[in-house]
Amino acid sequence: TKLFFTFNTVEIKVQPSVKVKNGARMSVVCHADISKSTDFQLKHNFTVFKNGKPVFMTVSDREDAQYEIPVARSSDTGEYECTVEAGGKTKSSNSLHVWITGMTKPILTAEEKEVLEGEVVKLRCELPEEVPPLYFFFRKIKMNSTPKEKHVYEPYRNFSEVNFSVEEGDNILYFDCFGKRSVLLEFESSEHSNRTLVTVKEPFIKPTLNAKPSGNITEGDRIQFECSTVVARMRGIEIILQKNKTILKSVKDEKILKYSAVATLEDSGEYLCKVEQGRASKTTKLNVVVSELFPKPILSASMSNLDENKELTLSCSISGFRKANFSILRKNSNGDISLKNSRNLTMRVNVNDTGSFICKAEVKGIVKESKPVMINIYGELIQRLRSHGLPEVVLGKPLRLICRSAMGTPPITFRFHKGNEVKTIVTNNTYATFLDENIRQNDKKGYKCDARNNHSSGMKTKLFLIVLILIFFVPSSVVPIRSASLGSIPYGKVEDGHETTFLCSVKEGSWPIHFRIFRKTDHEVLLFETSENADRIVWRKKAMNRQDTGTYYCMASNRANVDVKSHPITINVILAVWQKGVIAASVLIPIAGAVTFASWWFLCKKKKGNEWSPSICLVTNVLQLNLHLFQEQRLVGLRLQEMTRYKLKNLPKNAGWPKLNCKYAEAFQVYWTEWEHLSNGAGKALVKQRPKSHCSDAVLGLEFSPVQGRGRQGLRSFLIPYRAMTI
Repeated sequence: TKLFFTFNTVEIKVQPSVKVKNGARMSVVCHADISKSTDFQLKHNFTVFKNGKPVFMTVSDREDAQYEIPVARSSDTGEYECTVEAGGKTKSSNSLHVWITGMTKPILTAEEKEVLEGEVVKLRCELPEEVPPLYFFFRKIKMNSTPKEKHVYEPYRNFSEVNFSVEEGDNILYFDCFGKRSVLLEFESSEHSNRTLVTVKEPFIKPTLNAKPSGNITEGDRIQFECSTVVARMRGIEIILQKNKTILKSVKDEKILKYSAVATLEDSGEYLCKVEQGRASKTTKLNVVVSELFPKPILSASMSNLDENKELTLSCSISGFRKANFSILRKNSNGDISLKNSRNLTMRVNVNDTGSFICKAEVKGIVKESKPVMINIYGELIQRLRSHGLPEVVLGKPLRLICRSAMGTPPITFRFHKGNEVKTIVTNNTYATFLDENIRQNDKKGYKCDARNNHSSGMKTKLFLIVLILIFFVPSSVVPIRSASLGSIPYGKVEDGHETTFLCSVKEGSWPIHFRIFRKTDHEVLLFETSENADRIVWRKKAMNRQDTGTYYCMASNRANVDVKSHPITINVILAVWQKGVIAASVLIPIAGAVTFASWWFLCKKKKGNEWSPSICLVTNVLQLNLHLFQEQRLVGLRLQEMTRYKLKNLPKNAGWPKLNCKYAEAFQVYWTEWEHLSNGAGKALVKQRPKSHCSDAVLGLEFSPVQGRGRQGLRSFLIPYRAMTI
């Protein structure tokens, strides 16, 4: 009699529930529901999986098996599944997620139970029986203070270590820790660990800072500071005295620091004494008030603006204070110049005495300085004023006139007149410029300028005699420059170390002509200039180097004062032949080896099986492969760039082309449309076999026309789509 059976269902259960408290007992029960042709014994092989890995196996005549976990831990959380095999048949249950709630209590240990200020406490927190990744939180607890907390993420271990610095004022410290883990996008926390006590010892006491005299300090008094401490060991001790972040004095390996100085008003403020040893430091502050001995002196002048050769009287005084040593000085950038050690000074001045004057007063070694007083000495403007303009004037061009005072103290106010009309008023130190934008043929009114400063003598006047030169009718007319150009031999590229000859020429212009050659970088650099009675100049630049690469241009001008600029030319300084040979030898040898290896690898891969793999043989240049993975089409393209020639060979005979289903063919048609748009219609589609309604085999490609002006036989790009799994 043949025996038949079939599995109806396989079920898995967890007792007491799918949520089990950490440390509680847990049972995973697997039950097989089987139908039989008759009642006969059947061996059942039960396997329980957790997260896809077997954790329990047993063989039984019964249709039930039970996996016991006496003490459930966080590591027991996961997806459970049961598989039953009997008589050559196998059936599995659905998966069941089990969550072990809660975590084990962490254990905290401290490396040292007693430390000094400035040292560190090294702590270790461990979560036994927990599985990483875990988060650890450490706390430093001090009496009457908010705990300081540090947290560490541990992705690969169930313990963590941190260091806490022991600071000034720490004496009795407690530390504890707790852990967290992420379960189903939620954080679960453990209870806090045991508290660990660490006591702190002082390496030295807080310093004492004193000042003598302790009160009623006046400017001129000698003030003495004393800072001291008591230390357990002298080695490495340092005492520092500072004010407003400025260190006044520092001593090492000593218990006391002394510092003294003559007190001034600037010495008022807060002083800080700091003691350091290793990482430990303690500070003490002291506020000092210094009373003023006498106020700053005041300098007064008989006049602040006066003519040269007049008398000037300066007087220095202190309000309510007469017994002092006075001196009067003139400010100078190279150092103040002492004029007289006296309260008063009378002097006959000249224009060079213009400037700032101060006075100083000294009492009991304290020196104070007055505010500066500005004295302006004005020299007389001389009768003759010099005018500067073009010796010739071009009709229809601007006229620029410069009126300059040979002598006279600035500021000077200049006024320009054209005929009887005031055109411009300029205030300047020594000269002023007037611009008449357009000289006309009937401009015969003449020009005049007058000048005035603060000297009592008044205004001086100068007449200009202007001769108009009509460039179309007068033989001595000035022909403006027209059309400048710049060339070079060799042109465009120059080898490093070789010579370059520049030629700057103009088509038209009156002699002499002023030529200038520039190189333009981030600013204009003048390389050469000359004036010649010729319409062209030649300049040779020897031994060009890489820094001479750039844009060059020339400018030409004559008496018409119009600068004409040439079109720029670009010169590239390239490597010499011997330099290229050295670089080529060091680069091409490794590349040749890499290309040879890549070709051998593709040829070997192509010969495996009947599946077709693209193999490309290049005549010249280096093959660049770029893989493009399209986001939703799941196509891969091979793009071959910078090829002078190409061909497909070594294809398996009758191997056919890569298969494209409807989805891939439609997606490629979209991609081809984008390529045609980006190439501005320069490409054309090559279709070996167009897709039919049922999307049979097809291959599509993209071919570009040769690039003009490159001197190559053709720059082409070829795209072959195929399924990603064929690579």
